Amino acid sequence: MTTTFRIQAILEALQKVTSKQEHFVPLHEPSFQGNEWLYVKECIDTGWVSSVGKYVNKFEEMLADYTGVKHAIAVVNGTAAVHVCLKLAGVEPNDEVLVPALTFIASANAISYCGAIPHFVDSSYETLGLDPVKLDHYLMEISVQRKDGCYNKITGRRIKAVLPMHTFGHPVDMDALLEICDRYKIELVEDAAESLGSYYKGRHTGNWGKLSAVSFNGNKVVTTGGGGAILTNNDELGKMAKHITTTAKKPHPWAFDHDHIGFNYRMPNLNAALGCAQLEMLSKFIEQKRTLANMYANAFLQVDGVKLFMEPSFAKSNYWLQVLMLEEQFASEKEKLLKAANEAGFMTRPVWKPLHEISMYQNCPKMNLDVVGSLARRIINIPSSPGLAR
Repeated sequence: MTTTFRIQAILEALQKVTSKQEHFVPLHEPSFQGNEWLYVKECIDTGWVSSVGKYVNKFEEMLADYTGVKHAIAVVNGTAAVHVCLKLAGVEPNDEVLVPALTFIASANAISYCGAIPHFVDSSYETLGLDPVKLDHYLMEISVQRKDGCYNKITGRRIKAVLPMHTFGHPVDMDALLEICDRYKIELVEDAAESLGSYYKGRHTGNWGKLSAVSFNGNKVVTTGGGGAILTNNDELGKMAKHITTTAKKPHPWAFDHDHIGFNYRMPNLNAALGCAQLEMLSKFIEQKRTLANMYANAFLQVDGVKLFMEPSFAKSNYWLQVLMLEEQFASEKEKLLKAANEAGFMTRPVWKPLHEISMYQNCPKMNLDVVGSLARRIINIPSSPGLAR
């Protein structure tokens, strides 16, 4: 099959699944089918629109109940959530944090906010996320154990934490990663920004790290417009997370006193109201997105050189963004395909530029990143809105 015919076959598969007629098909648009207007209007009518209001607490309770964690703390966005998770995990200036090179830049930025250094690691073909087996071999070569933790023999810096990200909603192999963290005395912080509704061996993501972060950006499975949350099963950390994200203000009817350097990260009531209505619909959204994944998988079965990425065997994924994977020999066709699809009215995009290739992170420590390079050449995200499923 020539490039032209392959691209045409891909466009026809997209057409078949999305039933596109004339309109542009977005990559991922929010779906408002429930009580969103009712709850948001109540905030406006009552005047409770800022970070104090009943919907903030209700949203946290609903999120904790759905994910199975003990504590959920709602904040302004996923990046803020990752930042606070790292701080509370003990990441300090000049520490190194292991993070996949194939992730959204917010992961590395949050590490930088702590004054720490991203240390880039490779990904797995099975999960698209961090590869625990390669990481283990790498740490055996470059790390040394001291009384206060794991150290990089090359840089002399402490390797304090690892920040796996469940790429496009597909869970990382957490059992293998937990074993590594225990052996090397490294804190595990989950970047679960994309994986609300995803499960690893029957347990929701966000339950495995000391702390975890979730995002509710406008293009996520559930949106609060802009928002995020910190998840933890540790009572003390849950209490501290809520305290420092509310400017660390000591409770008092009128006086202003603060006992830590805090952050003005609390989610507003307006956003939380939207989120409560969205969480009521989450199970339906996940069902639709999983149906959409199967529709795409069937549509691309007969297309030469491409396939839809499907969830790992140990996981139940939310399929946040559907992943079309080009075979390596056809990776050179990616830009032509992206151009043709977008011109035809199907919003598609490549995966993020690997972080070690971005100017401000080019000098950070890194392991061999061959798999990241391969995935970056071959991944294309295709329209993934839950409403596309029929």
